Amino acid sequence: MNFTNKNVVISGGSQGIGLATAKAFVQQGAHVLITGRNPETLQKAAEAIDNPNLQTLAADTSNLNGITVLEKWVVESGKKVDVLFLNAAIGVYAPIQHVTEADFDAQFNTNVKGHFFTLQRLIPHLAEGASVIFTSSGVASAAGIASSVYSATKAALNKIADIAVNELAERKIRVNIISPGPIQTPGLLTVASHEVQDYLASRSALQRLGNAEEVANTVLFLASDAAGYINGADIAVDGGSIQYMLK
Repeated sequence: MNFTNKNVVISGGSQGIGLATAKAFVQQGAHVLITGRNPETLQKAAEAIDNPNLQTLAADTSNLNGITVLEKWVVESGKKVDVLFLNAAIGVYAPIQHVTEADFDAQFNTNVKGHFFTLQRLIPHLAEGASVIFTSSGVASAAGIASSVYSATKAALNKIADIAVNELAERKIRVNIISPGPIQTPGLLTVASHEVQDYLASRSALQRLGNAEEVANTVLFLASDAAGYINGADIAVDGGSIQYMLK
Protein backbone atom coordinates (compact mmCIF):
# COMPACT_ATOMS: atom_id res chain seq x y z
CA MET A 1 0.00 0.00 0.00
CA ASN A 2 1.34 3.38 -1.01
CA PHE A 3 0.07 6.60 0.58
CA THR A 4 2.76 8.90 -0.77
CA ASN A 5 1.66 12.54 -0.39
CA LYS A 6 -1.75 11.54 0.97
CA ASN A 7 -3.00 13.66 3.87
CA VAL A 8 -4.21 11.78 6.94
CA VAL A 9 -5.88 13.14 10.08
CA ILE A 10 -6.13 10.91 13.15
CA SER A 11 -8.05 12.00 16.24
CA GLY A 12 -6.76 10.29 19.35
CA GLY A 13 -3.43 9.47 17.73
CA SER A 14 -0.95 9.90 20.55
CA GLN A 15 -0.91 6.32 21.81
CA GLY A 16 -2.28 2.83 21.29
CA ILE A 17 -4.15 2.13 18.05
CA GLY A 18 -3.97 5.75 16.90
CA LEU A 19 -0.20 5.93 17.32
CA ALA A 20 0.40 2.58 15.62
CA THR A 21 -1.78 3.71 12.71
CA ALA A 22 0.01 7.04 12.42
CA LYS A 23 3.35 5.24 12.29
CA ALA A 24 2.09 2.84 9.61
CA PHE A 25 0.75 5.67 7.43
CA VAL A 26 4.00 7.61 7.75
CA GLN A 27 5.97 4.52 6.76
CA GLN A 28 3.87 4.37 3.60
CA GLY A 29 4.64 7.96 2.66
CA ALA A 30 1.62 9.82 4.04
CA HIS A 31 1.58 13.21 5.70
CA VAL A 32 -0.10 12.59 9.05
CA LEU A 33 -1.61 14.86 11.70
CA ILE A 34 -2.45 13.35 15.07
CA THR A 35 -4.51 15.06 17.75
CA GLY A 36 -4.62 14.47 21.47
CA ARG A 37 -5.39 16.23 24.72
CA ASN A 38 -1.97 15.96 26.35
CA PRO A 39 0.95 17.88 24.80
CA GLU A 40 3.47 15.69 26.62
CA THR A 41 1.95 12.49 25.23
CA LEU A 42 1.90 14.03 21.77
CA GLN A 43 5.58 14.95 22.12
CA LYS A 44 6.42 11.36 23.07
CA ALA A 45 4.47 10.15 20.02
CA ALA A 46 6.40 12.51 17.76
CA GLU A 47 9.69 11.28 19.22
CA ALA A 48 8.64 7.64 18.79
CA ILE A 49 7.83 8.10 15.10
CA ASP A 50 10.61 10.63 14.46
CA ASN A 51 9.61 11.60 10.94
CA PRO A 52 9.00 15.06 9.41
CA ASN A 53 5.82 13.74 7.79
CA LEU A 54 4.19 13.57 11.22
CA GLN A 55 2.66 16.62 12.83
CA THR A 56 0.90 16.88 16.18
CA LEU A 57 -1.88 19.13 17.43
CA ALA A 58 -3.07 19.53 21.00
CA ALA A 59 -6.84 19.55 20.53
CA ASP A 60 -9.52 18.04 22.76
CA THR A 61 -12.07 16.89 20.20
CA SER A 62 -14.62 16.04 22.90
CA ASN A 63 -15.69 19.69 22.73
CA LEU A 64 -16.40 22.14 19.94
CA ASN A 65 -13.54 24.46 20.88
CA GLY A 66 -11.04 21.66 20.33
CA ILE A 67 -12.69 20.69 17.06
CA THR A 68 -12.47 24.32 15.93
CA VAL A 69 -8.72 24.22 16.60
CA LEU A 70 -8.45 21.13 14.38
CA GLU A 71 -10.59 22.63 11.63
CA LYS A 72 -8.49 25.80 11.66
CA TRP A 73 -5.31 23.73 11.29
CA VAL A 74 -6.75 21.86 8.29
CA VAL A 75 -7.92 25.08 6.62
CA GLU A 76 -4.56 26.77 7.13
CA SER A 77 -2.72 23.75 5.74
CA GLY A 78 -4.41 24.42 2.41
CA LYS A 79 -4.70 20.68 1.76
CA LYS A 80 -7.66 18.37 1.43
CA VAL A 81 -7.89 15.41 3.80
CA ASP A 82 -7.60 12.05 2.06
CA VAL A 83 -8.07 9.90 5.17
CA LEU A 84 -9.95 10.80 8.36
CA PHE A 85 -9.51 8.26 11.15
CA LEU A 86 -11.88 9.00 14.04
CA ASN A 87 -10.27 7.06 16.84
CA ALA A 88 -10.39 9.01 20.13
CA ALA A 89 -12.24 7.16 22.88
CA ILE A 90 -12.49 6.68 26.62
CA GLY A 91 -14.23 4.01 28.67
CA VAL A 92 -15.46 4.11 32.27
CA TYR A 93 -16.85 0.81 33.49
CA ALA A 94 -19.46 0.60 36.25
CA PRO A 95 -22.85 -1.04 36.85
CA ILE A 96 -25.79 1.14 35.82
CA GLN A 97 -26.63 1.97 39.43
CA HIS A 98 -23.15 3.41 40.00
CA VAL A 99 -22.70 5.44 36.79
CA THR A 100 -22.28 9.15 37.47
CA GLU A 101 -23.46 11.96 35.23
CA ALA A 102 -19.84 13.05 34.80
CA ASP A 103 -18.80 9.59 33.59
CA PHE A 104 -21.81 9.44 31.25
CA ASP A 105 -21.10 12.86 29.75
CA ALA A 106 -17.36 12.27 29.39
CA GLN A 107 -17.87 9.08 27.38
CA PHE A 108 -20.59 10.46 25.11
CA ASN A 109 -18.67 13.70 24.56
CA THR A 110 -15.47 11.91 23.54
CA ASN A 111 -16.83 8.82 21.81
CA VAL A 112 -19.88 10.26 20.04
CA LYS A 113 -20.16 14.04 20.09
CA GLY A 114 -16.49 14.48 19.29
CA HIS A 115 -16.55 12.21 16.25
CA PHE A 116 -19.87 13.54 14.99
CA PHE A 117 -18.78 17.18 14.99
CA THR A 118 -15.23 16.46 13.83
CA LEU A 119 -16.72 14.75 10.80
CA GLN A 120 -19.24 17.55 10.32
CA ARG A 121 -16.60 20.29 10.43
CA LEU A 122 -14.16 18.44 8.17
CA ILE A 123 -16.63 17.27 5.51
CA PRO A 124 -15.98 20.41 3.41
CA HIS A 125 -12.25 19.69 3.64
CA LEU A 126 -12.37 16.02 2.62
CA ALA A 127 -10.96 15.18 -0.79
CA GLU A 128 -13.19 13.65 -3.45
CA GLY A 129 -13.04 9.91 -2.89
CA ALA A 130 -11.64 10.27 0.64
CA SER A 131 -11.84 7.52 3.25
CA VAL A 132 -13.45 8.00 6.67
CA ILE A 133 -12.89 5.31 9.28
CA PHE A 134 -14.48 5.09 12.73
CA THR A 135 -13.08 3.06 15.62
CA SER A 136 -16.00 1.26 17.22
CA SER A 137 -16.04 -2.00 19.18
CA GLY A 138 -17.73 -5.35 19.34
CA VAL A 139 -19.37 -4.16 22.55
CA ALA A 140 -21.75 -2.10 20.41
CA SER A 141 -23.82 -5.26 19.98
CA ALA A 142 -22.85 -7.00 23.22
CA ALA A 143 -24.38 -6.82 26.70
CA GLY A 144 -21.43 -6.97 29.03
CA ILE A 145 -21.93 -6.12 32.67
CA ALA A 146 -20.67 -2.66 33.71
CA SER A 147 -20.32 -1.47 30.11
CA SER A 148 -23.75 0.10 29.53
CA VAL A 149 -22.59 3.63 28.72
CA TYR A 150 -19.47 2.67 26.77
CA SER A 151 -21.44 0.13 24.72
CA ALA A 152 -24.15 2.71 24.05
CA THR A 153 -21.58 5.20 22.75
CA LYS A 154 -20.24 2.66 20.28
CA ALA A 155 -23.72 1.68 19.12
CA ALA A 156 -24.51 5.36 18.53
CA LEU A 157 -21.26 5.81 16.63
CA ASN A 158 -22.11 2.88 14.36
CA LYS A 159 -25.43 4.43 13.40
CA ILE A 160 -23.79 7.77 12.64
CA ALA A 161 -21.33 5.96 10.37
CA ASP A 162 -24.16 4.06 8.66
CA ILE A 163 -25.90 7.30 7.75
CA ALA A 164 -22.66 9.02 6.71
CA VAL A 165 -22.18 6.24 4.14
CA ASN A 166 -25.28 7.45 2.29
CA GLU A 167 -24.84 11.18 2.87
CA LEU A 168 -21.26 11.24 1.54
CA ALA A 169 -21.71 8.80 -1.33
CA GLU A 170 -22.24 11.57 -3.90
CA ARG A 171 -18.63 12.65 -3.38
CA LYS A 172 -17.39 9.03 -3.58
CA ILE A 173 -16.29 9.24 0.06
CA ARG A 174 -16.19 5.81 1.67
CA VAL A 175 -17.12 5.37 5.34
CA ASN A 176 -16.19 2.22 7.22
CA ILE A 177 -15.93 0.99 10.79
CA ILE A 178 -13.33 -1.11 12.56
CA SER A 179 -14.37 -2.95 15.71
CA PRO A 180 -11.31 -4.12 17.63
CA GLY A 181 -11.54 -6.78 20.28
CA PRO A 182 -9.21 -6.68 23.31
CA ILE A 183 -6.00 -5.04 22.11
CA GLN A 184 -2.77 -4.57 24.05
CA THR A 185 -2.82 -0.80 24.41
CA PRO A 186 -1.97 1.47 27.35
CA GLY A 187 -5.69 2.01 27.84
CA LEU A 188 -6.34 -1.70 28.39
CA LEU A 189 -3.15 -2.62 30.19
CA THR A 190 -3.56 0.10 32.82
CA VAL A 191 -7.09 -0.94 33.83
CA ALA A 192 -7.07 -4.72 33.33
CA SER A 193 -5.29 -7.07 35.69
CA HIS A 194 -3.33 -10.03 34.33
CA GLU A 195 -6.28 -12.22 35.24
CA VAL A 196 -8.67 -10.04 33.26
CA GLN A 197 -6.28 -9.96 30.31
CA ASP A 198 -6.07 -13.75 30.37
CA TYR A 199 -9.86 -13.98 30.43
CA LEU A 200 -10.19 -11.59 27.49
CA ALA A 201 -7.63 -13.60 25.55
CA SER A 202 -9.62 -16.77 26.24
CA ARG A 203 -12.65 -15.19 24.56
CA SER A 204 -10.81 -15.17 21.23
CA ALA A 205 -10.52 -18.13 18.89
CA LEU A 206 -6.81 -17.30 18.62
CA GLN A 207 -6.52 -17.36 22.43
CA ARG A 208 -4.53 -14.14 22.68
CA LEU A 209 -4.88 -10.39 22.84
CA GLY A 210 -4.40 -8.44 19.66
CA ASN A 211 -1.81 -5.73 19.15
CA ALA A 212 -2.20 -2.19 17.90
CA GLU A 213 -0.21 -2.86 14.73
CA GLU A 214 -2.73 -5.48 13.63
CA VAL A 215 -5.52 -2.94 13.92
CA ALA A 216 -3.43 -0.35 12.12
CA ASN A 217 -2.94 -2.72 9.19
CA THR A 218 -6.71 -3.04 8.89
CA VAL A 219 -7.14 0.74 8.89
CA LEU A 220 -4.55 1.15 6.14
CA PHE A 221 -6.24 -1.51 4.04
CA LEU A 222 -9.64 0.18 4.37
CA ALA A 223 -8.10 3.53 3.46
CA SER A 224 -6.28 2.13 0.42
CA ASP A 225 -7.33 1.71 -3.19
CA ALA A 226 -7.35 -2.05 -2.55
CA ALA A 227 -10.55 -1.46 -0.56
CA GLY A 228 -12.06 0.84 -3.17
CA TYR A 229 -15.37 -1.04 -3.26
CA ILE A 230 -15.66 -1.54 0.50
CA ASN A 231 -18.13 0.96 1.90
CA GLY A 232 -20.36 0.76 4.96
CA ALA A 233 -18.48 -2.24 6.37
CA ASP A 234 -17.84 -3.02 10.03
CA ILE A 235 -14.63 -5.04 10.22
CA ALA A 236 -14.06 -7.02 13.40
CA VAL A 237 -10.40 -7.16 14.44
CA ASP A 238 -10.86 -9.49 17.38
CA GLY A 239 -9.10 -12.78 16.62
CA GLY A 240 -12.43 -14.55 16.25
CA SER A 241 -14.72 -13.58 19.09
CA ILE A 242 -16.31 -16.39 21.10
CA GLN A 243 -19.71 -15.23 19.91
CA TYR A 244 -18.69 -16.20 16.36
CA MET A 245 -17.18 -19.47 17.53
CA LEU A 246 -20.56 -20.49 18.92
CA LYS A 247 -22.51 -19.84 15.73
